[in-house]
Amino acid sequence: MADWVYPLGSAAEGSWDVSLGTADSALQMDGWAYTGLKVATLAAGAAVELPAAGEERIVIPLSGAFTVTVDGEEYQLAGRAGVFSGPSDVLYSGIGKAVTVSSPDGGRVAIATAPARASYPTRLITSAETPVELRGAGNCSRQVHNFGTPAALEADRFIVCEVITPAGNWSSYPPHKHDEEKEGETHLEEIYYFETQVAAVPGSAGPAADADAIGYQRVYASDERPIDVSAEVRTGDVVLVPYGWHGPAMAAPGYDMYYLNVMAGPGRVRDWLISDDPHHGWVRQTWEGQDLDPRLPFG
Repeated sequence: MADWVYPLGSAAEGSWDVSLGTADSALQMDGWAYTGLKVATLAAGAAVELPAAGEERIVIPLSGAFTVTVDGEEYQLAGRAGVFSGPSDVLYSGIGKAVTVSSPDGGRVAIATAPARASYPTRLITSAETPVELRGAGNCSRQVHNFGTPAALEADRFIVCEVITPAGNWSSYPPHKHDEEKEGETHLEEIYYFETQVAAVPGSAGPAADADAIGYQRVYASDERPIDVSAEVRTGDVVLVPYGWHGPAMAAPGYDMYYLNVMAGPGRVRDWLISDDPHHGWVRQTWEGQDLDPRLPFG
């Protein structure tokens, strides 16, 4: 069975902390075809490059500011202090274009990719333009930055967003799937790239010196295809969802959780249509009348 969980360092390649599923990656996985992810930590003045290829890309600053050059044209991404600081500028490259990413002061950057054929223009989406959604209620409250969704971005194949879950809350819940092309559902692979931090707790003495910011991710079978993931995740870890029910993504008490989602598939419609696990879908009804978590929004 394929390996769907990649702890920090296990998907590294050359200058990349994570290199999975992209056109130039040696780390190709059986049964994985529609999405890819690169993550790099750059020293001040350093750069990474991706050659022109038949894939579309979104450059997402995780921490720091970046200059992105797409076929010789420069774009400035103001970036952010970190993923828990609110949305960032991001850049959509289109297809068949060489991309270079550099950072004057250093930082960490992600590049989401998907094989694509249709051409759409390069586009800078500023942090102010990024749609911010506060989803769920109570201990299922979370914050979603929808910069790469169909409503916000013209693209060929992929759907990209990021989610912040406050300490102790569950997101990606109720468990759901998008592994078939049928009425009300689209077939989409999904990547989860995680970061975690010790949560700020007013009035507390602060974390232990050896605090270990952790979260958890669950993926399980929805049909005869076997998959069974119960992963402990930390900053830099990746979980792949080729099919099956997935959720919850759980932020352990004391630790906030961030994840970047990259989705794409073979269907002709670019849309995020899901089916809830029928055992748990009823939970959505309980959010009516509950307040949103007052710790939101981040940033």
